[in-house]
Amino acid sequence: MRILVVGSGGREHALGWALAQSDTALCFAPGNAGTAALGRNVAIGATDIPALAAFVRQESMDLTVVGPEIPLVAGIADAFAAARLPVMGPTAAASEIEGSKAFAKSFMARRGIPTADFRVFTADTYDAARQYVQDQGAPIVIKASGLAAGKGAIVCTTEEEALAALERTLQARDFGDAGAEVVVEAYMEGEEASVFAFTDGDDYVCLSPAQDHKRIGEHDTGPNTGGMGAYAPAPVVDAALLQRVRADIIEPTLEGLASEGRLYRGCLYVGLMVTGDGPKVVEFNCRLGDPEAQVVLPLLDVDAAELMLAVTDGRLGRLRVDLASDAALCVVLASRGYPGPYTRGYAISGLEAASEEALVFHAGTAHNDKGEAVTAGGRVLGVTGRGPTLEAALAKAYAAANCITFEGAVMRRDIGQKGLERMKL
Repeated sequence: MRILVVGSGGREHALGWALAQSDTALCFAPGNAGTAALGRNVAIGATDIPALAAFVRQESMDLTVVGPEIPLVAGIADAFAAARLPVMGPTAAASEIEGSKAFAKSFMARRGIPTADFRVFTADTYDAARQYVQDQGAPIVIKASGLAAGKGAIVCTTEEEALAALERTLQARDFGDAGAEVVVEAYMEGEEASVFAFTDGDDYVCLSPAQDHKRIGEHDTGPNTGGMGAYAPAPVVDAALLQRVRADIIEPTLEGLASEGRLYRGCLYVGLMVTGDGPKVVEFNCRLGDPEAQVVLPLLDVDAAELMLAVTDGRLGRLRVDLASDAALCVVLASRGYPGPYTRGYAISGLEAASEEALVFHAGTAHNDKGEAVTAGGRVLGVTGRGPTLEAALAKAYAAANCITFEGAVMRRDIGQKGLERMKL
């Protein structure tokens, strides 16, 4: 099967790795230094939908798998469907569940899906937003409604922080157009987790529940990032809780979207807060998470290409999908300065030794004119260990990560500790 993977990050390398376990010929647009070892990188940007469609027709690709959210929200699935080109990913209308947090929150309110109380504001209602924050008090959460690369949610512990976050988002426009409107929502106390459902619009299957680590610093300190590590399965989501997530969140979401003319086909990411009142939705995404993809895909015990084609063709109900009983843990190596400014182009060493211990997924990498792998992004690599237990997976991931060096490399040393502590209870 000839497959194009759209994107250039760690998620796309992980998708390529999973697809490469099948009888596939892979291309990546645009890919990175790691995906080049799995197939052919083509110099087409992930948002250049006409060029991607032309390439798929020219190369007679059997399937396109879209990794990042931006082309999905922009309508790549709609354009490909109109051209009769098979694509795995939701339509623009369905992808609005990530593209607009304001839409997602209003949708959840209409459908009775558990989430935090909220209000939506724009620059025109800036004074009302300030008054609402002052009335509600802190802690409180300010979220840019649009796409902000995972960095648009600001958890504010004081009223002053919240008012500053409103000013940054609505007035200074630190998040650009993504901050044209904001969601101000109640702070939820609990433990976060992620559940992923592959769905063809009628049937769905859940992958291993995962837990991401969003903050740059250990013990969840510092600013939010795209994710500094993840592990699966996350023990906070046991079988009973997962059943509640399925019944109270996933099924009414898929049914509600379909009833509103937004049939969802692809991967639905449910970001959860496990509270004392049960699971509540923090956010929805219209694709696999990153770095969660790097831990949930290695635990799939099914032909990944067949799974994704079944999602696309509407025959998921006929496919048996099993999950491995192992655990997987990914630690991200980032560039010094991330999620702020950072320097690119540092040579990376130790990749071969690390690959003997674990899976090394490239995220922000490229090849220099000498053919060496160099840093090319904020999050550079995701190193994934797999083992019979979370403790074993953690040991493999960190042993491999310690083999890798580049100037200014940064990583958290506490990935997975919440899971280990919960398992002792």
